Amino acid sequence: MKSATHVLTYTAMMAVVVFWGLSFVATKIALETFPTFTLIFIRFSMAAFFFFLLMLSRGFPKFSGRAHTRIFLTALFEPGLYFLFETIGLQYTSAPKTALIIATIPVAVLIFAFLFIGEQPSVTSILGIVLSLIGISILVVGDPQFSWQLGGSLLGDLLIMGAVITAALYMVCVRNLGKEHSALDITVFQMIYGALLYAPLFFWELPAVHWSAISSRSIVALSYLTIFATCAAFLFWNFALTQLPAGKASVFINGIPVVTAIGAWILLGETLTMLQICGGILVLTAVCLTNFPAPKAHDRMVAEVA
Repeated sequence: MKSATHVLTYTAMMAVVVFWGLSFVATKIALETFPTFTLIFIRFSMAAFFFFLLMLSRGFPKFSGRAHTRIFLTALFEPGLYFLFETIGLQYTSAPKTALIIATIPVAVLIFAFLFIGEQPSVTSILGIVLSLIGISILVVGDPQFSWQLGGSLLGDLLIMGAVITAALYMVCVRNLGKEHSALDITVFQMIYGALLYAPLFFWELPAVHWSAISSRSIVALSYLTIFATCAAFLFWNFALTQLPAGKASVFINGIPVVTAIGAWILLGETLTMLQICGGILVLTAVCLTNFPAPKAHDRMVAEVA
Protein backbone atom coordinates (compact mmCIF):
# COMPACT_ATOMS: atom_id res chain seq x y z
CA MET A 1 0.00 0.00 0.00
CA LYS A 2 2.82 2.35 0.93
CA SER A 3 4.66 1.44 -2.28
CA ALA A 4 1.55 2.20 -4.36
CA THR A 5 1.21 5.63 -2.70
CA HIS A 6 4.89 6.28 -3.36
CA VAL A 7 4.47 5.54 -7.06
CA LEU A 8 1.30 7.67 -7.23
CA THR A 9 3.09 10.58 -5.55
CA TYR A 10 5.99 10.64 -8.00
CA THR A 11 3.60 10.16 -10.92
CA ALA A 12 1.66 13.20 -9.71
CA MET A 13 4.87 15.25 -9.46
CA MET A 14 5.96 14.32 -12.98
CA ALA A 15 2.50 15.25 -14.25
CA VAL A 16 2.80 18.66 -12.58
CA VAL A 17 6.17 19.27 -14.26
CA VAL A 18 4.69 18.43 -17.68
CA PHE A 19 1.49 20.44 -17.11
CA TRP A 20 3.28 23.58 -15.91
CA GLY A 21 6.12 23.17 -18.40
CA LEU A 22 3.72 23.17 -21.35
CA SER A 23 1.62 25.99 -19.85
CA PHE A 24 4.05 28.61 -21.20
CA VAL A 25 3.67 27.16 -24.70
CA ALA A 26 -0.12 26.92 -24.36
CA THR A 27 -0.30 30.54 -23.22
CA LYS A 28 1.55 31.74 -26.32
CA ILE A 29 -0.80 29.71 -28.53
CA ALA A 30 -3.91 31.00 -26.72
CA LEU A 31 -2.68 34.59 -27.09
CA GLU A 32 -2.65 34.21 -30.87
CA THR A 33 -6.36 35.09 -30.92
CA PHE A 34 -7.44 35.66 -27.29
CA PRO A 35 -6.95 39.16 -25.84
CA THR A 36 -4.74 39.18 -22.75
CA PHE A 37 -7.25 39.95 -20.00
CA THR A 38 -9.97 37.83 -21.56
CA LEU A 39 -7.65 34.83 -21.58
CA ILE A 40 -6.62 35.26 -17.95
CA PHE A 41 -10.16 35.90 -16.69
CA ILE A 42 -11.70 32.90 -18.47
CA ARG A 43 -8.86 30.62 -17.30
CA PHE A 44 -9.18 31.50 -13.64
CA SER A 45 -12.95 32.01 -13.48
CA MET A 46 -13.39 28.48 -14.89
CA ALA A 47 -10.84 27.16 -12.39
CA ALA A 48 -12.60 29.03 -9.58
CA PHE A 49 -15.92 27.48 -10.66
CA PHE A 50 -14.35 24.01 -10.60
CA PHE A 51 -12.95 24.48 -7.09
CA PHE A 52 -16.28 26.00 -5.98
CA LEU A 53 -18.06 22.81 -7.07
CA LEU A 54 -15.39 20.78 -5.29
CA MET A 55 -16.03 22.68 -2.08
CA LEU A 56 -19.80 22.13 -2.38
CA SER A 57 -19.19 18.40 -1.98
CA ARG A 58 -16.25 18.70 0.41
CA GLY A 59 -17.42 21.60 2.54
CA PHE A 60 -16.15 25.17 2.52
CA PRO A 61 -13.16 25.96 4.76
CA LYS A 62 -13.70 28.42 7.59
CA PHE A 63 -11.46 31.48 7.58
CA SER A 64 -11.50 34.47 9.89
CA GLY A 65 -11.98 37.95 8.44
CA ARG A 66 -8.28 38.60 8.96
CA ALA A 67 -7.36 35.38 7.16
CA HIS A 68 -9.58 36.35 4.22
CA THR A 69 -7.77 39.70 4.02
CA ARG A 70 -4.43 37.90 3.92
CA ILE A 71 -5.65 35.46 1.27
CA PHE A 72 -6.90 38.39 -0.83
CA LEU A 73 -3.44 39.96 -0.53
CA THR A 74 -1.78 36.72 -1.63
CA ALA A 75 -4.25 36.45 -4.54
CA LEU A 76 -3.30 39.99 -5.55
CA PHE A 77 0.31 38.82 -5.94
CA GLU A 78 -0.57 35.38 -7.36
CA PRO A 79 -2.52 34.75 -9.51
CA GLY A 80 -3.25 38.51 -9.77
CA LEU A 81 -0.09 40.38 -10.73
CA TYR A 82 1.93 37.23 -11.43
CA PHE A 83 -0.17 36.06 -14.37
CA LEU A 84 -0.57 39.58 -15.73
CA PHE A 85 3.22 39.92 -15.91
CA GLU A 86 3.69 36.40 -17.26
CA THR A 87 0.94 36.53 -19.88
CA ILE A 88 1.88 39.97 -21.22
CA GLY A 89 5.59 39.15 -21.04
CA LEU A 90 5.11 36.01 -23.15
CA GLN A 91 3.88 38.22 -25.99
CA TYR A 92 7.37 39.73 -26.26
CA THR A 93 9.78 36.96 -25.30
CA SER A 94 10.18 33.24 -25.93
CA ALA A 95 8.61 30.45 -23.89
CA PRO A 96 11.93 28.64 -23.09
CA LYS A 97 13.54 31.85 -21.81
CA THR A 98 10.43 32.63 -19.77
CA ALA A 99 10.51 29.22 -18.08
CA LEU A 100 14.20 29.63 -17.16
CA ILE A 101 13.62 33.09 -15.68
CA ILE A 102 10.57 31.81 -13.76
CA ALA A 103 12.81 29.02 -12.40
CA THR A 104 14.61 31.66 -10.29
CA ILE A 105 11.56 32.14 -8.05
CA PRO A 106 13.20 30.13 -5.20
CA VAL A 107 16.17 32.51 -5.40
CA ALA A 108 13.85 35.53 -5.15
CA VAL A 109 12.11 33.91 -2.17
CA LEU A 110 15.48 33.61 -0.45
CA ILE A 111 16.12 37.34 -0.94
CA PHE A 112 12.68 38.47 0.28
CA ALA A 113 12.78 36.07 3.23
CA PHE A 114 15.99 37.79 4.30
CA LEU A 115 14.65 41.32 3.74
CA PHE A 116 11.18 40.91 5.28
CA ILE A 117 11.33 38.11 7.84
CA GLY A 118 15.01 38.04 8.73
CA GLU A 119 15.94 34.56 7.49
CA GLN A 120 19.70 34.36 7.03
CA PRO A 121 20.85 32.81 3.72
CA SER A 122 23.75 30.38 3.75
CA VAL A 123 26.99 31.01 1.87
CA THR A 124 25.91 28.44 -0.73
CA SER A 125 22.60 30.24 -1.18
CA ILE A 126 24.34 33.57 -1.69
CA LEU A 127 26.49 31.92 -4.37
CA GLY A 128 23.27 30.66 -5.94
CA ILE A 129 21.84 34.21 -6.01
CA VAL A 130 24.96 35.53 -7.76
CA LEU A 131 24.94 32.69 -10.31
CA SER A 132 21.24 33.20 -11.03
CA LEU A 133 21.77 36.91 -11.75
CA ILE A 134 24.64 36.08 -14.10
CA GLY A 135 22.58 33.36 -15.79
CA ILE A 136 19.57 35.65 -16.33
CA SER A 137 21.86 38.35 -17.75
CA ILE A 138 23.26 35.86 -20.27
CA LEU A 139 19.73 34.69 -21.16
CA VAL A 140 18.56 38.25 -21.80
CA VAL A 141 21.61 39.69 -23.58
CA GLY A 142 22.21 36.46 -25.53
CA ASP A 143 18.87 36.80 -27.34
CA PRO A 144 19.54 37.55 -31.05
CA GLN A 145 16.69 40.11 -30.90
CA PHE A 146 18.04 41.82 -27.78
CA SER A 147 18.17 45.62 -27.77
CA TRP A 148 18.84 48.09 -24.96
CA GLN A 149 15.69 49.94 -25.96
CA LEU A 150 12.72 49.29 -23.66
CA GLY A 151 10.73 47.14 -26.04
CA GLY A 152 10.72 43.75 -27.73
CA SER A 153 12.43 40.91 -25.89
CA LEU A 154 13.87 43.20 -23.20
CA LEU A 155 10.40 44.42 -22.22
CA GLY A 156 9.16 40.82 -22.16
CA ASP A 157 12.08 39.72 -19.98
CA LEU A 158 11.47 42.58 -17.52
CA LEU A 159 7.79 41.65 -17.28
CA ILE A 160 8.71 38.01 -16.58
CA MET A 161 11.09 39.22 -13.86
CA GLY A 162 8.11 41.11 -12.44
CA ALA A 163 6.28 37.77 -12.31
CA VAL A 164 9.22 36.28 -10.39
CA ILE A 165 9.09 39.13 -7.84
CA THR A 166 5.32 38.90 -7.29
CA ALA A 167 5.47 35.10 -6.94
CA ALA A 168 8.20 35.43 -4.31
CA LEU A 169 6.19 38.08 -2.43
CA TYR A 170 3.18 35.75 -2.54
CA MET A 171 5.14 32.92 -0.94
CA VAL A 172 6.42 35.16 1.85
CA CYS A 173 2.85 36.37 2.51
CA VAL A 174 1.26 32.92 2.42
CA ARG A 175 3.79 31.35 4.76
CA ASN A 176 1.81 31.83 7.99
CA LEU A 177 -1.47 30.91 6.30
CA GLY A 178 -0.01 27.51 5.47
CA LYS A 179 0.45 26.83 9.19
CA GLU A 180 -3.28 27.15 9.87
CA HIS A 181 -4.98 25.99 6.66
CA SER A 182 -4.42 23.33 4.01
CA ALA A 183 -2.91 24.21 0.66
CA LEU A 184 -6.16 23.14 -1.06
CA ASP A 185 -8.30 25.44 1.10
CA ILE A 186 -5.99 28.38 0.37
CA THR A 187 -5.98 27.54 -3.35
CA VAL A 188 -9.80 27.58 -3.51
CA PHE A 189 -10.03 31.18 -2.35
CA GLN A 190 -6.95 32.17 -4.34
CA MET A 191 -8.78 31.15 -7.51
CA ILE A 192 -12.02 32.85 -6.48
CA TYR A 193 -10.33 36.11 -5.49
CA GLY A 194 -8.07 35.91 -8.54
CA ALA A 195 -11.06 35.66 -10.89
CA LEU A 196 -12.69 38.64 -9.12
CA LEU A 197 -9.50 40.69 -9.52
CA TYR A 198 -9.39 39.99 -13.26
CA ALA A 199 -13.11 40.69 -13.80
CA PRO A 200 -12.83 44.54 -14.16
CA LEU A 201 -10.05 44.18 -16.76
CA PHE A 202 -12.09 41.57 -18.63
CA PHE A 203 -15.21 43.79 -18.77
CA TRP A 204 -13.05 46.74 -19.85
CA GLU A 205 -11.64 44.64 -22.70
CA LEU A 206 -14.93 42.88 -23.54
CA PRO A 207 -16.35 45.41 -26.08
CA ALA A 208 -13.27 45.01 -28.28
CA VAL A 209 -13.22 41.19 -28.22
CA HIS A 210 -13.95 39.63 -31.62
CA TRP A 211 -15.27 36.23 -30.61
CA SER A 212 -15.59 35.07 -34.21
CA ALA A 213 -11.83 35.54 -34.64
CA ILE A 214 -10.97 33.13 -31.81
CA SER A 215 -9.32 30.09 -33.38
CA SER A 216 -9.93 26.49 -32.41
CA ARG A 217 -6.18 26.22 -31.72
CA SER A 218 -6.46 28.97 -29.09
CA ILE A 219 -9.57 27.40 -27.57
CA VAL A 220 -7.73 24.08 -27.18
CA ALA A 221 -4.82 25.94 -25.54
CA LEU A 222 -7.20 27.71 -23.13
CA SER A 223 -8.87 24.41 -22.27
CA TYR A 224 -5.44 22.92 -21.54
CA LEU A 225 -4.50 25.88 -19.32
CA THR A 226 -7.73 25.60 -17.33
CA ILE A 227 -8.06 21.82 -16.98
CA PHE A 228 -4.45 20.67 -16.78
CA ALA A 229 -2.19 23.64 -15.93
CA THR A 230 -4.55 25.05 -13.28
CA CYS A 231 -7.09 22.58 -11.85
CA ALA A 232 -5.21 19.28 -12.25
CA ALA A 233 -1.74 20.69 -11.57
CA PHE A 234 -2.79 22.39 -8.34
CA LEU A 235 -4.61 19.30 -7.11
CA PHE A 236 -1.66 17.01 -7.96
CA TRP A 237 0.80 19.46 -6.42
CA ASN A 238 -1.20 19.69 -3.20
CA PHE A 239 -1.42 15.89 -3.00
CA ALA A 240 2.32 15.46 -3.56
CA LEU A 241 3.10 17.98 -0.81
CA THR A 242 1.21 15.78 1.68
CA GLN A 243 3.45 12.82 0.77
CA LEU A 244 6.92 14.31 0.14
CA PRO A 245 9.21 16.61 2.11
CA ALA A 246 8.83 20.15 0.73
CA GLY A 247 12.49 20.46 -0.25
CA LYS A 248 12.41 17.23 -2.24
CA ALA A 249 9.18 18.23 -3.98
CA SER A 250 10.55 21.63 -5.00
CA VAL A 251 13.48 20.02 -6.82
CA PHE A 252 11.03 18.55 -9.37
CA ILE A 253 10.14 22.10 -10.47
CA ASN A 254 13.61 22.44 -11.96
CA GLY A 255 12.44 20.14 -14.75
CA ILE A 256 9.84 22.64 -15.99
CA PRO A 257 12.21 24.64 -18.26
CA VAL A 258 13.26 21.41 -19.98
CA VAL A 259 9.64 20.51 -20.77
CA THR A 260 8.99 24.09 -21.95
CA ALA A 261 12.03 24.09 -24.22
CA ILE A 262 10.99 20.80 -25.86
CA GLY A 263 7.35 21.88 -26.21
CA ALA A 264 8.26 25.30 -27.63
CA TRP A 265 10.63 23.70 -30.13
CA ILE A 266 8.01 21.20 -31.35
CA LEU A 267 4.91 23.44 -31.30
CA LEU A 268 6.28 26.96 -31.80
CA GLY A 269 9.67 26.48 -33.45
CA GLU A 270 11.33 28.49 -30.66
CA THR A 271 14.89 27.65 -29.64
CA LEU A 272 17.66 29.05 -27.44
CA THR A 273 21.10 30.03 -28.72
CA MET A 274 24.13 28.18 -27.37
CA LEU A 275 24.98 31.24 -25.23
CA GLN A 276 21.45 31.24 -23.79
CA ILE A 277 21.67 27.50 -23.08
CA CYS A 278 24.82 28.20 -21.04
CA GLY A 279 22.91 30.92 -19.18
CA GLY A 280 20.05 28.49 -18.57
CA ILE A 281 22.45 25.93 -17.11
CA LEU A 282 23.73 28.62 -14.72
CA VAL A 283 20.16 29.45 -13.71
CA LEU A 284 19.25 25.82 -12.98
CA THR A 285 22.53 25.35 -11.07
CA ALA A 286 21.69 28.41 -9.00
CA VAL A 287 18.21 27.09 -8.20
CA CYS A 288 19.70 23.76 -7.07
CA LEU A 289 22.19 25.56 -4.82
CA THR A 290 19.42 27.55 -3.14
CA ASN A 291 17.14 24.49 -2.80
CA PHE A 292 19.29 21.73 -1.35
CA PRO A 293 20.97 23.50 1.56
CA ALA A 294 17.93 25.61 2.46
CA PRO A 295 16.57 25.53 6.04
CA LYS A 296 13.23 23.83 6.55
CA ALA A 297 11.27 27.08 6.81
CA HIS A 298 12.57 28.26 3.47
CA ASP A 299 11.97 24.88 1.82
CA ARG A 300 8.34 25.15 2.75
CA MET A 301 7.94 28.50 1.04
CA VAL A 302 9.76 27.34 -2.09
CA ALA A 303 7.44 24.35 -2.38
CA GLU A 304 4.30 26.50 -2.29
CA VAL A 305 5.01 28.02 -5.75
CA ALA A 306 2.39 27.37 -8.21
